[in-house]
Amino acid sequence: MRLMRAAPLALLAILYAHASPLAQIKAQLPEAPITPPWDKGIQPISRDSYWNAIACGKQGGARPACVFYDADLCKNEDFTLALYTPYKSVSYEVWRVVRSGQPAPTPSYGEAQRTRVTLGVTRASASKNAITGVLIKRGGKTIEPIARALDADGGKFTFDFSAFAPTAGITIEVAGTVRTRTCTVDQPVLAQFR
Repeated sequence: MRLMRAAPLALLAILYAHASPLAQIKAQLPEAPITPPWDKGIQPISRDSYWNAIACGKQGGARPACVFYDADLCKNEDFTLALYTPYKSVSYEVWRVVRSGQPAPTPSYGEAQRTRVTLGVTRASASKNAITGVLIKRGGKTIEPIARALDADGGKFTFDFSAFAPTAGITIEVAGTVRTRTCTVDQPVLAQFR
């Protein structure tokens, strides 16, 4: 008799888990080694990060992992993420110019100093889940963006550097009109963000 009651409850629990509006993803970096190495996470531009970013951009190629480490970071059918950071602004500018066959430029250090951390969220073309907001959670605390701009295809959400400090893992929560997706980013992965 107990077995007969337990089976429907177990089935109900499985169905509830699959129908849950909160779908969780685990952040993953590219499988290929990311060079040059970096383990300090996202931070304001410094002499160290500036020259590391230039070395990254000089690699050229179609999609160097040090520039596009976030390309499939939280892969899912609702949205894609793109991080805009001081490091990425420098490395991307160098990569873009080198890829076109020109000598590596020296991007503006001052402009990189003014760059903050912006998380771009783009809705996948087949998704009906329009983006309504983004939060970061760490250690039971919720971190709101300091600036946000939504449009029909997603939005841009700017955070202070401390939101991405590689001190402990974070959860990126992307709210949509249909469901909320969460992406957990473990501390070792966060340390390799640039």
